Amino acid sequence: MDALILGLYAFCVWLIFFKFKWLPWNTTSMVVVITIPVVGLTVMILLLNVFAPSSADVRVIKPVVNVVPQVGGRVLDVPVEPNRLVKKGEVLFRIDPTPYELAVRSLEAQLANTVASGRELDEQLGGAGGGVAAARGSVQQADARVREIQAKLEFTRKRVEDNRELVRRGAGDRFTLESAENDMKALLAQLDTARGVLAQAKGAEVQAVASERQVQQKIAGKVGKEYAPVAQVRAQLENARWQLSQTTVVAPSDGYAINVQLRTGSFTAAFPITPAMTFVENTYQVVAFYHQNELHQIDPGNEAEFILPAIPGHVFKAKVDSIIWAQGQGQFVNSTALPTTGYGPIAPGRFPVKLTVEPRDADKFLPAGAIGEGAVYTEHLAFLHILRKVLLRVSAKTDYLILKLH
Repeated sequence: MDALILGLYAFCVWLIFFKFKWLPWNTTSMVVVITIPVVGLTVMILLLNVFAPSSADVRVIKPVVNVVPQVGGRVLDVPVEPNRLVKKGEVLFRIDPTPYELAVRSLEAQLANTVASGRELDEQLGGAGGGVAAARGSVQQADARVREIQAKLEFTRKRVEDNRELVRRGAGDRFTLESAENDMKALLAQLDTARGVLAQAKGAEVQAVASERQVQQKIAGKVGKEYAPVAQVRAQLENARWQLSQTTVVAPSDGYAINVQLRTGSFTAAFPITPAMTFVENTYQVVAFYHQNELHQIDPGNEAEFILPAIPGHVFKAKVDSIIWAQGQGQFVNSTALPTTGYGPIAPGRFPVKLTVEPRDADKFLPAGAIGEGAVYTEHLAFLHILRKVLLRVSAKTDYLILKLH
């Protein structure tokens, strides 16, 4: 663009001073002719770099997922093809599910047994409740028998006292007295027996209540509406089923499995530092790196453009999403050693400007790691933006040229 402007300027000078000779060509005119382009281009470039700053380092960054299986085992199948587009949910590889299927079956059997045991506890609780009711009935019956004998004994004791008084006065019959005394002794013996039966009934009631409490304590441990043992085995079963489902590893999103080295028959483990394969997502992020003094006029929402040599001739439209005000030089390493500032002068840091590609170009394939050029057009001196756009489009066209001698 600079050369084009200089060429037009030189053509105008030739017309004015040499072709039509409208002005004399002397020392003054030569100084003026040389000064105008130097000063003009200098001012234009300085303003252009402030209000339409360019970057020679625009990068395409894509998220990379290290695919680590949740379970370990022998690999049965690797259907994914490396460096081919894979849709989200498509199978990457399969692990032998046999041990996990056996674990599921075993826990299903344990769950059935535990559920049956829970039902037995319900039945035991009902039986224990019936035993408590029967024991309490026996206590009541024995207690009533004791009270009945006590009443008879009291009546008999009164008869004995009355007969003794009559015999003492000579008005009573001794046979009747002895009969009453024998009845009283018999009732005393019956009372002792009834009290023994009552004690046994109360002991049986205590045992029945204790048995009922034991069953209740077993039943009391519940998680939600299930007995604790049932809930525990059910949770183990769900975990086993989840592990079984993890033997088939699928793509986390649309993307590409890069450099697939996993093979059928190899063993893989659920270990984060040894991923089974590397998966590059199809989504991308574009950032342009700028020096610190180039950022003071850039605001979110500004128009932006960038080009990539991988896609020559195309100018991508974008918007400024944000400026990432952070970089590695702004952080000390977590260490007990003194901060290291380097063995020499540290180069001025650059800050990334995050760009959002416009919808018309959002679906185009952008290779991860591609580096190109770009520019941001601020809200000031819009007439200068046309110069930057022309320069960017010229660079896009020159990307078609492959300048090498072999």
